[in-house]
Amino acid sequence: MLGWVLAEADKLDQLTRGAHLVPEFMKDMEPGQRLSLLIPVAYLLGSIPFGMVVGRWKGIDVTQKGSGNIGATNVGRLLGRKFFYIVFFLDMFKGLLPMAAAYFFLEEAREAASPGVLPAKLYVSWLAIGFAAIGGHMFSAFLKLKGGKGIATSLGVMLGLWPFFTLPAIPVLVVWIVVFVSMRYVSLASMVAAVSFPIWLVIIGNWREWPLLDELLPLSVFAVVIAILIVIKHRGNIRRLVEGREPHYHPAKKHHHSDQSPQPE
Repeated sequence: MLGWVLAEADKLDQLTRGAHLVPEFMKDMEPGQRLSLLIPVAYLLGSIPFGMVVGRWKGIDVTQKGSGNIGATNVGRLLGRKFFYIVFFLDMFKGLLPMAAAYFFLEEAREAASPGVLPAKLYVSWLAIGFAAIGGHMFSAFLKLKGGKGIATSLGVMLGLWPFFTLPAIPVLVVWIVVFVSMRYVSLASMVAAVSFPIWLVIIGNWREWPLLDELLPLSVFAVVIAILIVIKHRGNIRRLVEGREPHYHPAKKHHHSDQSPQPE
């Protein structure tokens, strides 16, 4: 599967190479300067509480129902499986879109890089965009610095940093599915997947001979930091898992305006 992903991505890269996707006003900027402009944009995009928006659209304030969390899990419990997917993918694109934009803004730097590895400082700038998107979701400017737990947005960031995060993200997604299907705990699946991400980065990095301790060191550090941050955001879930009080995930059968008592998430 990874081979197919690599082949298709190479085709896309060839199609976009030389397509002049960098806006005209950025042509004379250094690559790092271009990326710095995306950081506040990524934070504001990440801050959009799509779970709350979808809930209000359906007549529910998700912060006052269920667990009170704005993430896809709580929305799915309240409104049904379809709305879980809607919010999940919207939150994922909050991380993917700014990271993909950064990829194209680095067009000239990528063409000059050999063997396809950028200078470490550009990865720091690229990662800052992803961190801003995740931070916006977790500490939203529109919710008094409150927010979700960052799982879907983190997945979007992984998929957007091609190829060094995209390829490890594929087995990470498989890990999440396996744990969730077998245990039915969203929180446990999310934490296990997050912790597995730096492990998969090392495994695939060694296979692909990536310089994870050299030019790609910022990526290695970022993978560990995000895993730790996601686990910290789930500290309440860890306590409930240990105590046997963590609820299994069961989406609502149909949309209804129930006065559910608060449930942990």
